[in-house]
Amino acid sequence: MARHRVVIVGSGFGGLSAAQALAGADVDVTLIDRRNHHLFQPLLYQVATASLGTSEIAWPIRHILRRRSEVTTLLATVTGVDVAGKAVLLEDGSRVGYDSLILATGARHAYFGHDDWEKFAPGLKTLEDATTIRRKLLLAFEAAEREPDPDKRQALLTFVIIGAGPTGVELAGAIVELARVTLTGEFRRADPGKARVVLIEAGNKVLANFQPGLSDYTLKSLRDLGVEVILGKPVTTIDADGLVYGDTRLDAECIIWAAGVEASPAAKWLGLEPDRAGRVKVTADLSVPEHGEIFVVGDTASITMPDGKPVPGVGDAAKQGGKHAASVIRARLAGDTALKPFRYKHAGDLATIGKRAAVIDFGWIRLKGWVAWWVWGIAHIYFLIDTKNRLAVALSWLWIYLSGQRSARLITQGEAEAKAPIKEVTEA
Repeated sequence: MARHRVVIVGSGFGGLSAAQALAGADVDVTLIDRRNHHLFQPLLYQVATASLGTSEIAWPIRHILRRRSEVTTLLATVTGVDVAGKAVLLEDGSRVGYDSLILATGARHAYFGHDDWEKFAPGLKTLEDATTIRRKLLLAFEAAEREPDPDKRQALLTFVIIGAGPTGVELAGAIVELARVTLTGEFRRADPGKARVVLIEAGNKVLANFQPGLSDYTLKSLRDLGVEVILGKPVTTIDADGLVYGDTRLDAECIIWAAGVEASPAAKWLGLEPDRAGRVKVTADLSVPEHGEIFVVGDTASITMPDGKPVPGVGDAAKQGGKHAASVIRARLAGDTALKPFRYKHAGDLATIGKRAAVIDFGWIRLKGWVAWWVWGIAHIYFLIDTKNRLAVALSWLWIYLSGQRSARLITQGEAEAKAPIKEVTEA
């Protein structure tokens, strides 16, 4: 008798957790992803700001699952799902059949109908995004060193982050420290200490999901660091030279988008009507209505908690969802077809503000400041996959904490743009 075939699309927190939770089950697992690595997204901003290298927060999928002989890993792009034929469709026209399907395809940044903004304000969801932003940041300082016009030089040294959620807050603090600590004394014409870091939020508070006291502390801490925080003014225009927020024009070379996300096209693959964020509306056990063999987890799924609040799009929710989908499949194989509702347990909210402060809300306890920063660091190191990465990240953070220096400041992916020769540049 053929073994039950489980196909998992996506190797993020949800997909990898599902694959790990199926260990020992009487199933054959096929894991499909268009990238060959699992990414620890909470530290992605540290790659973008030159604190960590890519290999410190990502691991080859095949290496993680190398001891699982029942797991086949495919590097491929999924283009659709044949629901009636129970097959996942790949970009080369091939099909991968399934008995159970878990879609854990995550989300990408959303520009609220202004997709043309993406080329001017990249978001941060993948390693490619992070290295693109890192290159953009570092090249801005290099261009400023060669720019004789003081106004243009200041525009080159103006860095704007749109969106004051955890990613925006963490990016703002890290960029300030990169400019005003790490790069101090390394340039002769441009002064990194004069860099402007501007955080723009359409809402009226930073870290909107946090308790008001922690949000207020974060706002004060950002401003103490030197971040210009602008609240209650949505961005209306982004172009090659800068942006407009409210009625104000701001010239800036480097703009980063951290304001919103939308789900993968999984709903379209399944022929379903998505919610406003593009997510699949799932049933209580994370399966798709009328197709109980298909599960959707993580950022791709739309589901509410018993109190009516939506399950947040965070890594821990994806992990719990992946494990739940796997547990339902295992139960069904054992003959238990009773409905098993998903119960999300919120572990807490965390965000760091530079290298000496953070805010943490576990519900039962709230922390801020230096102690919270240490708890934040220990928690993130704990959830890294292997000992080598835990040690590497810990040593990198210790070095940055003690010296202010960041070792991942290599500019790759191309040559510098042609500018006037250095000998023609004069002090302005």
